[in-house]
Amino acid sequence: MTHQDLQTDVLVVGAGLGGIAAALAAADRGARVVLTEEHPWIGGQLTSQAVPPDEHPWVEQFGVTARYRALRDGIRDVYRRRYPLTAAARAWPELNPGAGWVSKLCHEPRVAVGVLEEMLAPYRSAGRIQLLERVRPTAATTDGDRVTSVTLTSVVGRPDTTVSAAYTIDATETGELLPLTGTEYVTGFESALLTGEPSAPDEAQPDNVQALSVCFAVEHVDGEYTIDRPDRYDFWRSYAPAAWGGERMLSWTAPNPRTLALDERSFTPNPGDDPLAVDADQSKNAGDGNLWLFRRIAARELHAPGFYAGDLCLVNWPSIDYFLDHVLDVPREVEEARIADARQLSLSMLYWMQTEAPRADGGTGFPGLRLRPDVMGSADGLAQAAYHRESRRIRAVTTVTENDVSYAVRGDRGATRYEDSVGVGMYRIDLHPSTGGDTYIDVPSTPFEIPLGALLPQRTTNLLAGNKNIGTTHITNGCYRLHPVEWNVGEAAGHLAAHCLATGRTPHAVQAKPDLLADYQAELVAAGVELRWPDGVYPY
Repeated sequence: MTHQDLQTDVLVVGAGLGGIAAALAAADRGARVVLTEEHPWIGGQLTSQAVPPDEHPWVEQFGVTARYRALRDGIRDVYRRRYPLTAAARAWPELNPGAGWVSKLCHEPRVAVGVLEEMLAPYRSAGRIQLLERVRPTAATTDGDRVTSVTLTSVVGRPDTTVSAAYTIDATETGELLPLTGTEYVTGFESALLTGEPSAPDEAQPDNVQALSVCFAVEHVDGEYTIDRPDRYDFWRSYAPAAWGGERMLSWTAPNPRTLALDERSFTPNPGDDPLAVDADQSKNAGDGNLWLFRRIAARELHAPGFYAGDLCLVNWPSIDYFLDHVLDVPREVEEARIADARQLSLSMLYWMQTEAPRADGGTGFPGLRLRPDVMGSADGLAQAAYHRESRRIRAVTTVTENDVSYAVRGDRGATRYEDSVGVGMYRIDLHPSTGGDTYIDVPSTPFEIPLGALLPQRTTNLLAGNKNIGTTHITNGCYRLHPVEWNVGEAAGHLAAHCLATGRTPHAVQAKPDLLADYQAELVAAGVELRWPDGVYPY
C-alpha cells in the first residue's frame, strides 16, 4: 500500500465526544465527512479514557442537546435489553447501571462505544462518514489563513493519509492541529493583566497545566491478584506534594477540592448498599466519601444474583492525578515518557491498595482487587488513553473568562448572555492540581452559554474548535471541559461547517452578522440544540 490522498467536505480530527457530534451533525446536513481516531475505541473521555459522564443536576430534563440525550438513552437501552437487571432496576426511569455518585449515568465504557458506533453506522454505510482508525495528525498545509490539508500517520504501521477539506474541525483532546496549522493558541494559565480574572496570576504561566490521569477499573473478589511491583513504586509511594500538605499522595487522604482541607476518604468494596437509593447530584453531595462508590460503573445489586462477582469500580481519584509535568508542545518521545510515568502512578496506586492500604477491620491491603483489562479494552488493564483535562486553546474571537461565569463575580445576574450562543452547559469551575504547583480551584459557576465566537480562531478562517480547545481560559476550561459541553461544542462546529458549505457563507460572517447568525441558530434549535437556560436553574 502507498500514501493515500482523500478529498472531503469536512475533516474532523479526533473521534472523541466532540468529534463524533461534529461528524453526525455535518453528515446529517448532507456534508461528506472524514473522521479520524488514534485509539482503538471512539468516544474519547467517555470510552478510551474511561471517565463516566460528569453532568449537571438537570441533565434528565434539559440542558443538553437532543443528540447527546439520544446517546444517554441508547446506553440505558443496551442495559435494559441485554443485561439481567432486577425488575426494580429495569423499571427505574433514570437507570444508573453503576449507581455511582459522580453521575446519573455511570456505565461500562464498552457499552458507550457500541452506542456511538451505532449512531455513526447509517452515515458510514451511506458513505457520508469515513472513519480513519488508529491515526494521528502529524502535518498540515495552509494557504494564507486557510487550512488546505492534514496528514495523518498510522500508529500501527500503515501508510500515511493526507486529507484535503473545505473545513477542518480540531476535535483532538489536546488541540493537536493548532501548532500544525500555525493557528494561534495559548496554553496554561493566562495572566490577570490579560484576562482580568480574580483567580489568575500576575504573570502568564504557559507551562502550568491541569493534571492528567490514567484511569482503570477493578473488582474485588476472593483470591490473590496483586500485580508485579511497579518500577516507579518507590518514588510514587513516598511522593508528598504541597497540595497534600506534606502527606503522601498514595493514601486515602486527599484535599477536599472545595475547602482544600485534607479529608480522609473511606474505601469499602462491595458494600451491599441499595443502589436504587443513590442520588447522584453533586449540587447536594460531592459523592466521594466512599471511593468505591464514587465512580462505580457496575452495581451488582442491580443485576440478577451471581451475574457479577462484585461491583466494578472505576478509579479516577486525586491520588492518580499526574502533575509532575505537562505534555503540551514537547517532543513526542517526552510526551510518551510522561504519560508512561502517569501510568506508573496509576499502577502504583493499585499496588498500594493491594498491599499496604489500611482497611476498616484494622488489616492492610486488598489483594482481591483485580484489574479488568477486558472492561478497559487494553492489555494492561489501564485506560487506552490518558484523560487530558486541559488542551491547547485557540486565540478566539470570543474568550470566556472567570468574570463571565463565576458566581462570586456574577452573583444572581447569571452568566454572561451571548447573542451568538450555540448551546448551554453547567459545571463548577473545577481545576485539579496543576504542573505549576497549584492546588484545586473549585468554586461555583452559574449556568452558562457557549458563544460561537469561542469556536472561531481570530485569524484562521476554515478551522473550527470542536473539543476543549475552544476560547476559554485556564480557569473557565474547568467548567467547559465536561462531557455534555464537549458534545455540544462539536455538534455546533459540525452544523456550522455544513451550514457554510450549503450557503457559501464563512464562519466569521455567520458569527458577526445578526441575520446570518439567526439563520444558523434556527438550524441548531431545529436539531434539538438548546441555546438558553430556562428560568430557575441555580449555581452549585
